[in-house]
Amino acid sequence: MTAREDIAAMRRQYGEVGLVEADLPADPYQLFNTWLKDAAGNEIVVEANAMVLSTVNEDGPKSRTVLLKDLTPAGFTFFSNYDSNKGKQIEENNNVSLVFPWYPLERQVIVIGSASKISRDESEKYFATRPRGSQIGAWASAQSTELASRGELEKRFAEFEAKWPEGTQIPIPPHWGGYVISPTSIEFWQGRYSRLHDRIQYLKDKNNNWQLKRLNP
Repeated sequence: MTAREDIAAMRRQYGEVGLVEADLPADPYQLFNTWLKDAAGNEIVVEANAMVLSTVNEDGPKSRTVLLKDLTPAGFTFFSNYDSNKGKQIEENNNVSLVFPWYPLERQVIVIGSASKISRDESEKYFATRPRGSQIGAWASAQSTELASRGELEKRFAEFEAKWPEGTQIPIPPHWGGYVISPTSIEFWQGRYSRLHDRIQYLKDKNNNWQLKRLNP
């Protein structure tokens, strides 16, 4: 059997537990928080708050994994270097999508919405809670730009580490901060038998109310 045939033969039979509209909350954030807690409690899920962020500009789409750091009525928050590829693409086109791939639970959540920067005060408060090494790393790494060697990065890290010795408050870089993704659509996917998966989509209407729809798998 060829490698291609091996891939084509890969199958998994999903479970019987599904999504029933009558049992679902009117607020998708409530269901999301329940699923996030389930993922965090599963020992096979490495990082329950890991999400695939997809952006696009005139050069095309790009996806990468980032970490969800907050969920508020405003939306899903993550932090990044504003000068990175993702930051530049968001600046050009702030329409984005997120995927939470909770495969061990036979679940995924797809979020579609728009990204915007959070306030500087909010970014500073979060930056102050980061481990010291992560704070220094935010200064040392010119994210997404070409790097001549690993040694060059470690040299810059050591220079900033010397600039702010242990016990010194490290300021937030001017090029670093948070984004909040305000969703217009949140889809919950639950694996089911015979590929008859459940797909429940919450759509925000013009009055900012959530409308629930079932989609074909």
